[in-house]
Amino acid sequence: MMQGQCLSLKTIESSNMNPLPLPYAHQWIDEHDIQAVVSVLRSDWLTTGPKVEEFEQAFAGYVGARHAVAVSSGTAALHTAMFALGIGHGDEVIVPPITFVATANAVVFQGGTPVFADVEAGTLLMDPQQVQEKITSRTKAIIAVDYAGQSCDYDALHSIAKEHGLALMADACHSLGGQYKGRKVGTLADLTVFSFHPVKHITTGEGGMIATDDPELAERMRTFRNHGIDMDHTSRMKQGTWQYEMMELGYNYRITDFQCALGLSQLNKLTSFVQRRREIAEMYDRAFASIKGINPLHTPPEVMNSYHLYVIRVNDRDQLFGQLREKGIGVNVHYFPVHLQPYYQKTFETREGLCPVAENAYNHILSLPMFPQMNDNDIERVVTVIEEILN
Repeated sequence: MMQGQCLSLKTIESSNMNPLPLPYAHQWIDEHDIQAVVSVLRSDWLTTGPKVEEFEQAFAGYVGARHAVAVSSGTAALHTAMFALGIGHGDEVIVPPITFVATANAVVFQGGTPVFADVEAGTLLMDPQQVQEKITSRTKAIIAVDYAGQSCDYDALHSIAKEHGLALMADACHSLGGQYKGRKVGTLADLTVFSFHPVKHITTGEGGMIATDDPELAERMRTFRNHGIDMDHTSRMKQGTWQYEMMELGYNYRITDFQCALGLSQLNKLTSFVQRRREIAEMYDRAFASIKGINPLHTPPEVMNSYHLYVIRVNDRDQLFGQLREKGIGVNVHYFPVHLQPYYQKTFETREGLCPVAENAYNHILSLPMFPQMNDNDIERVVTVIEEILN
């Protein structure tokens, strides 16, 4: 299953698929969320209206950043951030191989070259030593990916970035609501990117956000999401003018007001959502401590993991994956190393052996069901079925 798919909580019937009544992830939409969206649908503004700015301000306040720029998807957020940093032809950006393809693709969108730095075995997070070794005269930025919900070693990465005059960006699409050494995700890099896909911590259906303390970067991103035009419709209306100027080559990455209304409603529940994810992870941790052959990822003590995913490592991953699916447990795998994707091998001549830690990990990792609506019986069921299979 690809990242863009999300299963219903209802049993899915298909001639090519067994029923999966317990997906690996699922959005939680309640009546308050629905009414928030309906109220905007009944208003005068469906896009470029007041809810966009309201969501941006509320989100910036939550993560502790001075500015937040809302866009149409997490991928749009990654691309917008690359534009804001001025990535272009000939520039290299260091990325990890264990991530969704959009992280590296955003570099390519701008004409840059992704350079893959291997991950640490215990966490599958970007290895700062590997980053240091990959830097060349063409390196312009580092993208740290907070895989599965925990933050990278930002102190080490900041030190490297400062030493070489590089921008540091956080792909925090997995780690909203998390912390690193008591500091909130959203304040740990020059730019921090988030996703609001239905499998993430909160959802707007599709949507993304970039947080920053830099007002100039924020302004560049707002222009980029609106075709590179200096004023959107709301601004022109306030100034009583029809005139606008296209300052850069941008895209239509705008997000709608009704999506932002949903985001605002979801944001009010984010703390409880993260708390429940952490409770689920603790239950998994306790159960797997006594089950031989199951090794969860390591979380360093200085990190508050917000658990977008709960990832385990097992010896016979493919067999366990198939048997769990047959028993109605919607496990998944995150991710096939990006540098081994056919496009990257063909275009950038990346090959097996480039990132051995990531390549070895891929053969063993499995994502278990993890979403706030899971109850304790769901968790017990997952653990029991895994134990039965292994025995």
